[in-house]
Amino acid sequence: MVQKGLFERLAQYRETDFYPYHMPGHKRKRLGALPEELTGIDITEIDGFDNLHQAKGILLDLQREASRMYGADETFYLINGSTGGILSAVSAAVPEGGHLLMARGCHRSAYHAAYLRRLKTSYLIPPPVEGFEFYEAVNAEEVEQALKADPDIGAVLIVSPTYEGRIADVRAIVKTVHRYGIPLIVDEAHGAHLGFAPRFAEGSCTCGADLVIHSVHKTLPALTQTALLHVNGDLIDRDRLRRFLHIYQSSSPSYVLMAGIGDALDIVADRGRERFERFRILYDRLINHLKECKNLRFIPVRDVEQGRQDVGKLVIAAKNLSVPGKWIYDTLREKYHLQCEMAAGGYCLAMFTIADEEDAYCRMEQALLEMDRELSKERPGKAAEVFLPPPVVVCSLAEAWDGGWEIAELSYAVGHPSADFVNLYPPGCPILAPGELVTEEICRLLGEYHARKLTLQGVVLEQEKLYLKILRET
Repeated sequence: MVQKGLFERLAQYRETDFYPYHMPGHKRKRLGALPEELTGIDITEIDGFDNLHQAKGILLDLQREASRMYGADETFYLINGSTGGILSAVSAAVPEGGHLLMARGCHRSAYHAAYLRRLKTSYLIPPPVEGFEFYEAVNAEEVEQALKADPDIGAVLIVSPTYEGRIADVRAIVKTVHRYGIPLIVDEAHGAHLGFAPRFAEGSCTCGADLVIHSVHKTLPALTQTALLHVNGDLIDRDRLRRFLHIYQSSSPSYVLMAGIGDALDIVADRGRERFERFRILYDRLINHLKECKNLRFIPVRDVEQGRQDVGKLVIAAKNLSVPGKWIYDTLREKYHLQCEMAAGGYCLAMFTIADEEDAYCRMEQALLEMDRELSKERPGKAAEVFLPPPVVVCSLAEAWDGGWEIAELSYAVGHPSADFVNLYPPGCPILAPGELVTEEICRLLGEYHARKLTLQGVVLEQEKLYLKILRET
């Protein structure tokens, strides 16, 4: 362990008589509403506090401690979330103009990396989870088939856990990908907690993945924007990776955010086993108590026991799709003051972490049991299925995004290539990516999303009509 945490070092420095003739401009004082607890420890790269982009002191020690904890060869702190890690990982793993095989459900930053590097992309589209309107994690057989079909693929990118918590057999996928002599990137943004308790799935670093990205803030007690990038083995050029980290990360990284990463990992190291065990007990009890629901359904505990579902992701859906996810989401928020993570067409997602106490589980349990009883009396609306057809790629992402475009009403857009991304947010996975054909099925789905008042990005609403950006005909 690092002998003295960064927060402690910053607090000690705040009490000295060193006056800041340097950035940031608040000069460690409170002038407005910004709390002095923050300004007092918000510094730049001054003597004694190292430099993230050429770490030799405390920041190097902190990153080495993170790599030890996760079982990685080398670890880098990220201060602009997993976005910077995914951009850097893809850019380092695949040469410009190369071919990336990626899960269709990847975060939009993966698509941005493909655009910036002008990559050819092929997609892995796993089957839906039985009884729910979202998809399984990618499996090794799907990866094998894709690699056999396209020998020019230069790297593979998967997501595990998925946004809804489905976990891939990363160890099997690593073996498959490495037989082809190429690297595996794992977007494990939602899995910074994996591997830290006996009954948790193992982390992708210990499975041998070449590049692994963690959003520390998603599932550990850290500040928003904090993340980690781990690298293993010799398939990744480390100098190239560092180059892209310099490009995609701020040259003025926040010491408050970096201190928050170290603090979260200190909590895991010092109290993690106890906190994670309590977390698992409370989550299991919640799921078992919710078994009495007659109208609402949840992913069963056996999926967690079998390593297929992440602990902490509570997917709330109605049996027979009789209730829209947005209705569940709105009811929990407006009636019970429980703010969930997101709503989709047929389900709602709530998240639990080691920071949740017993009261958080009790409130959710009581609310859902009461909602379930009320649903026996009336069924509000009908949710549309949200399974997307495989994308029909007409031209490359870069060609479409850089091409001329026009705005078209949905019915006119059918049969034309999209000129922009269209997605629900959260999670930000594309319904359409630039260069993909707009179909009648997709237009119907967008209309249903709009009717359910879900948050659509990439769609223009004017006078209650939906419009898309499409490629202008030449």
